[in-house]
Amino acid sequence: MELPAIATLLPAHIEWRQLFLIGMVPIFLLAFLMEVHVLRRRGQQRSIHPKEVLANLSLGGSYLGFEALMFLLVTGVVFDWAYGLRAFDIPVNAATAVPIFIAVEFCFYWFHRASHRVRWFWTAHVPHHSGEVMNFTTAMRQSLLNAFVCSWVFYLPLAFLGIPPAVIFFCLSVSLAYQYFIHTESVGKLPAWFEYVFNTPSHHRAHHGRDAQYIDRNFGGVLIVFDRLFGSFAEETHRPDFGIPQQIRSYNFLVLNIHELVDMLRDVLAPGPISQRLRHLVMPPEWRRPGHTPIRTWTVEDKSA
Repeated sequence: MELPAIATLLPAHIEWRQLFLIGMVPIFLLAFLMEVHVLRRRGQQRSIHPKEVLANLSLGGSYLGFEALMFLLVTGVVFDWAYGLRAFDIPVNAATAVPIFIAVEFCFYWFHRASHRVRWFWTAHVPHHSGEVMNFTTAMRQSLLNAFVCSWVFYLPLAFLGIPPAVIFFCLSVSLAYQYFIHTESVGKLPAWFEYVFNTPSHHRAHHGRDAQYIDRNFGGVLIVFDRLFGSFAEETHRPDFGIPQQIRSYNFLVLNIHELVDMLRDVLAPGPISQRLRHLVMPPEWRRPGHTPIRTWTVEDKSA
């Protein structure tokens, strides 16, 4: 007996990722208010910084709006084109839903890893990591540049394979919604079996640490198993020092969005052999070109170990 097709419930030309996340906003904000209450009762108000919370909310709101616009203008068009060239017609039903979700998680892992190890993608991811406290609103620290740097390219193979774009983006929205709830200091370690399979607040606190043992670890979305498989897992052994090694000193919405992009482009344009200059685009953020001093347009504080 054929199982019901889930894909028929998700019209193709709707940006399910942003629609789902926008619908979750009241739940996100309610969860944050509960988190504030819990942290205050514990005397842990250090996790709540009013200026940073406002910066988080402004970054998150603009991200949702700009991503929806870019879906209409670029992303949706590209994915429709890729799906038109699909190799297979993959059915989307109760039997294939979990494998498809795991495939999206696999792509998220490599997108996230590349966003830390390739400076071009880091320019769009750095706002998320520049917060120096951890609470639920930290999840909203997203960048206007995500679509600009083509972060969506990591999910494009799924459309070429034959997974409907609406399903890809819906699975991604579920993953992102889950990840909102792992940005917190109000939850300790969870049962061992859960910590082994799934990404948790403990794992994600380590991911946001700039301590040497935590940098570039725990890239998973919902699942932590890919980190265990590919050697990027780190256990949280002490409270992380949150933030980035070259810590930007600003709460300005525009600066938080563009500071790394501007610095990267200025590094590329600085005098030197063109082959070396272009490496600023593809090398890790900490890479230094011989004979060139990294350019910082705005005030940063060196917090590297």
